[in-house]
Amino acid sequence: MTRWIPLVLLALLGASCSGAGDPDGAPTPPGSSSAPSSASGSSPPATSEPPAAVPPHPVSLPALAQKSFDGGRLRLGEEVARTGQHRQYAVTYRSGGLTVSGRLAVPEGDGPFPAVVLAHGYIDPAIYVNGQGMTRERAWFGDHGYVALHVDYRGHAGSDPDASEGLDMRMGYTEDVVNAVLALRDWDGPVDDERVALVGRSMGGGVVYNALAVQPGLVDAAVVFAPVSSDAVDNFERWIRPDPARDGVARRILQEYGGPRANPAFWEGISARTYFGDVTEPVLIHHGTADDSCPIRWSRETRRLMEQAGVDVTLRVYDGEGHAFGPQFELSMERTGRFLQRHLS
Repeated sequence: MTRWIPLVLLALLGASCSGAGDPDGAPTPPGSSSAPSSASGSSPPATSEPPAAVPPHPVSLPALAQKSFDGGRLRLGEEVARTGQHRQYAVTYRSGGLTVSGRLAVPEGDGPFPAVVLAHGYIDPAIYVNGQGMTRERAWFGDHGYVALHVDYRGHAGSDPDASEGLDMRMGYTEDVVNAVLALRDWDGPVDDERVALVGRSMGGGVVYNALAVQPGLVDAAVVFAPVSSDAVDNFERWIRPDPARDGVARRILQEYGGPRANPAFWEGISARTYFGDVTEPVLIHHGTADDSCPIRWSRETRRLMEQAGVDVTLRVYDGEGHAFGPQFELSMERTGRFLQRHLS
């Protein structure tokens, strides 16, 4: 898989600088002899084997891409909401050996219906409740003929705990979103397996970028609203390092992995933009010019890098709109509907 070659090359270059590959200092292999093999003093021709592939850092997008995803066992619980066009249920499914909770909107009718997986933005897991964060989007999709699975993520609401305690740099959340797609396809409900998209907001937009990078071809399209940066360093410096409430997490991250300057290879390995060349799905980005949480320059840079990598990407800019998309929410959803209708047909 060519996407991870840059990280392997970095590791190999590091090994070459350490002296491990210095022939003058290399130990003699067992069973070999430094004596000539013939009276003429000539040595047998050297044989070389290609260097073994260096495994990616266990907390990285390359490592996540190598996992076996196990999404399935989607189970409907109680009905929690209803409109004239759809019903919503509390649900659970399997992801990475864990049980993850969520909310599912199912349109009225026989289907099959196109589907979306919703990745919500950051909400403190200590106060997060089932289905929080993208309630407007979930209802809109249900009313417009989409099955919509809202992922709570591990460590949220009724999901199993997040064993990493924040040290997996959102890799677990990404795994949960990928497995949500697989769980929808495995479900015997009215889902059209050939028409599935990802939709994320804020932090969830970053999770969507990650999912596109580690599983190209998994879905047919992706939409993000007011997304975080596709560079993990931007997000760490914006929210985690300066937040007193998350000081303990920041210190553990720096102790475990090193900072962006001390260990740039690690931070590149958890940044979706490093792997934009692998993204195969069209992407629609919505961003407001007055967003004081995720600055619009992040999305402009993401668009530039995606275009440079050959991704079919569109950035829709909303003058005066903030992070939450208030006055122009309906416009953003209308544009989302047209985009998905075009790419999920």
